[in-house]
Amino acid sequence: MTNNKIYRASTTAPVNIAVIKYWGKRDPRLNLPANSSLSVTLSQSDLRTHTTASCSPAYSPPDTLLLNAQPQPLSDARSQACLTSLRALRSALESSNHSLPPLSSYPLRLSSSNNFPTAAGLASSAAGFAALVRSIADLYHLPQTPTELSLIARQGSGSACRSLLGGYVAWDQGCLPDGTDSKARLVAPRSHWPEMRALILVVSAEKKGVSSTTGMQTTVQTSPMFQTRATQVVPKAMREMETAIQEKDFEKFAKITMRESNSFHATCLDTDPPIFYLNDVSRAAIKGVEAVNEKAGRIVAAYTFDAGPN
Repeated sequence: MTNNKIYRASTTAPVNIAVIKYWGKRDPRLNLPANSSLSVTLSQSDLRTHTTASCSPAYSPPDTLLLNAQPQPLSDARSQACLTSLRALRSALESSNHSLPPLSSYPLRLSSSNNFPTAAGLASSAAGFAALVRSIADLYHLPQTPTELSLIARQGSGSACRSLLGGYVAWDQGCLPDGTDSKARLVAPRSHWPEMRALILVVSAEKKGVSSTTGMQTTVQTSPMFQTRATQVVPKAMREMETAIQEKDFEKFAKITMRESNSFHATCLDTDPPIFYLNDVSRAAIKGVEAVNEKAGRIVAAYTFDAGPN
């Protein structure tokens, strides 16, 4: 009897905004970062990726992906690294329990949608790969923890590893050549600091002119500031930021966040040719935050920009 059963799982993943930025790779193939990073996970009620993963013996190869209803390739090395790793974990389960259906051998159908602009500096790839990995892990009934899955999501998009945990999340740089110690780590849950609020200013929904991957590669190759930032500036900022979060010290948190954003964009400008992610409206937003703090007589707001104007 022909088996045409369709197996399906759906999930959502949040956007995270890095307050200590990841920029540059020490191993592009394994997507290992040149420095550690730390992010705040944003509410899924506002920004999220929804992904449904299904597989069936009735599907014909190859695996396919729809992003916002548009076909997208899955043949790139980053996507294949994630799919291969997830299939290997499922295959191991099937080998240890022959009663399980051989889902690892079935073609995949992936359908993903963002409720926010894609490729505009709002961490769409982070939420996207986190949702992709989580949905397939659920489809395959994998027992791995979110931290263990972060090792896989990292291979798709570095920042994706931080979108699997929620709250305040560090991505440790690691030092092992195989990258097994380069994974996400929970610094504090969302409940630790419930008063924290994030406001997203969408300056532009247009796709940015220089992708994060291209920008990182160019910075590593040409920026004299890059090594100092990766080896001195960021490690110090990581220690200070984790302390600020644990102590719920917003003034310290805000100062580090703004200084780190400025440091990141200064490194982009130090790249040859320079990378301009901010625009005039972005800079006006910075002035606006400074005016609010001056009016309040203390730091009550902070700004941070990833690789984009938003």
